[in-house]
Amino acid sequence: MSQVAAVIDDLRDESDELDVLVRGLTAEQWAVPTPAPGWSIAHQIAHLTWADEVALLAATDADAFAGEAARAMEAPESFVDRGAEEITAALAPQALLARWRGGRERLEAALRDAPAGTRIPWYGPPMSVASMATARIMETWAHGQDIADALGVTRTPTARLRHVARIGVRARDYAYLVRGIKAPEEEFRVELRGSDSELIAFGASDAPQRVTGPLLDFCLLVTQRAHRDDLAVRAAGPDADQWLDIAQAFAGPAGPGRAPRGEDK
Repeated sequence: MSQVAAVIDDLRDESDELDVLVRGLTAEQWAVPTPAPGWSIAHQIAHLTWADEVALLAATDADAFAGEAARAMEAPESFVDRGAEEITAALAPQALLARWRGGRERLEAALRDAPAGTRIPWYGPPMSVASMATARIMETWAHGQDIADALGVTRTPTARLRHVARIGVRARDYAYLVRGIKAPEEEFRVELRGSDSELIAFGASDAPQRVTGPLLDFCLLVTQRAHRDDLAVRAAGPDADQWLDIAQAFAGPAGPGRAPRGEDK
């Protein structure tokens, strides 16, 4: 199996796991608020639906996606929320579930059929097929975490978290850029332990600036699903310490993050 196919398989599995979590929800549960302000469980799935459909457009019709991206840049702070709200308002839960399933299946097929070396346009630099699949894993996992939190469900961490961590590390300089801060020139060493105690490492082993901690906690941090104070992620060095305050694995404006548990309202 190729590396690209393996990443797409992981995207399918991440989506299927979330599907199991939401498929039996009642209409009342679809309306339950999640930790994302103003977003219900339905909004979370609607956002994934919207993002999968836009990714499919980018993978299959670059000119049409360019028009979509231009419209998004007219309202960079609100186009993501607007996309989720429009789908949520238009569809009842079962219709929303069906649309999400259909969209992600079509995206999976398009990614598998893409010729080797394909670059897919996106809201930032064009992405390889593997990078697009990885980005969709990250978002599916992160929004799935919001849904799990809303339902009071504790999910079992999987090896797919390595994709989320990789994006979080690769997006380091982007987190500085969207805040107007100059990124450090040297790379950091990031060492994470999976639930099976496997070491997952990024960066030079002798880098003086270091980040360490559980893989799950790092993924919660870079997707801004939990506050740093509530996680066992640690930094050695002032630059690495600053990064942990601003890290984000997702594109778009700087996120406000989540308040520490003691400050939740």
